[in-house]
Formats: sequence, C-alpha cells, structure tokens
Amino acid sequence: MNVTHEVNLLVEEIQRLGSKNAEGQTSVKFGVLFNDDRCANIFEALVGTLRAAKRKKIVAFDGELLLQGVHDNVDIILLQK
Repeated sequence: MNVTHEVNLLVEEIQRLGSKNAEGQTSVKFGVLFNDDRCANIFEALVGTLRAAKRKKIVAFDGELLLQGVHDNVDIILLQK
C-alpha cells in the first residue's frame, strides 16, 4: 500500500465533499466522508488513511480513532491545499 498515494486521494475527496470553514480551510464531517460511495470504493481502510494524514499534518481532527456512527459529526479539516 502506498500511503502517500492514499493520502493524496484523501485530500482530493475532502476537497470534493467539503466546504470552506470560517478560517478558509476545507472541512468535511467524518460521516459524510465515510458514507460516500466513491470513498468506500477508493479506501480500503479510511480510518487508517486519516490517521496517516494526521501524522503527516495534512489533516486535523479531534481524537485518535474515528468510528462510524459515534464520530459522524467530527470535522476533518484539510490543513494543506
């Protein structure tokens, strides 16, 4: 698995599904990302890709692990363009 490639795909999907927040950053709810059909087909392990992107400081979100249902309203914020 090429983590850099997966993270780049994640950035594209956040830009596609997200909207600008008050700070001008692109933001999307975890539930929107998780439940999107295109994302489901692209990412075998969306949560793992999100964690890798967070470690690389490409995205930010509260908590370490996001779970469907429980964390659907957590904002995932794109830190880089």
